[in-house]
Amino acid sequence: MRFITVILFVLLILLQYRLWFGKNSVSDYVALKDELSRQQADNEKLNQRNKLLYIDTDDLKSGTEAIEERARNELGMIKRGETFFHIIPKQTIPKQTISNQTAAIPSNNSLNNKENSNNTARQNLQLENL
Repeated sequence: MRFITVILFVLLILLQYRLWFGKNSVSDYVALKDELSRQQADNEKLNQRNKLLYIDTDDLKSGTEAIEERARNELGMIKRGETFFHIIPKQTIPKQTISNQTAAIPSNNSLNNKENSNNTARQNLQLENL
C-alpha cells in the first residue's frame, strides 16, 4: 500500500510539473489568450477601416460629388470659370511677402476688368473646409 501511495504521489508531481512548466502549460495559455485578445482588437480596427473603404468606393462608383471632392482636396483642381481663393492667416505671412504684395499693385483699369470676372466666378465658388 505504501508503494502505491508513493507512485501516485510521484505521478501527481509529474502531472503538476507538466501543467505549470511544460509545453502548453498555464503560462503558455495566458500568453496565447493575451495574444488572441490583441489580435481581435486589431481585426476590429481593420474591419472598421474596411467598412469605411467600402463606403468610399461605393460613393465613388455611384456619384460625381465624391469624385469632385477628391479632385478638389487631393489634386487641387477647380471647375472651369471658378476662381480659387487661398486664405492665409495673418500670422503665417512672412514680412517679405507683405512688402512684395504692396509693391505689385495693378492699375485701376486692370482691377475693374478682374473685378467683373471675379464677381462672376464668386457666384460659382463653393467654399469648402480647407
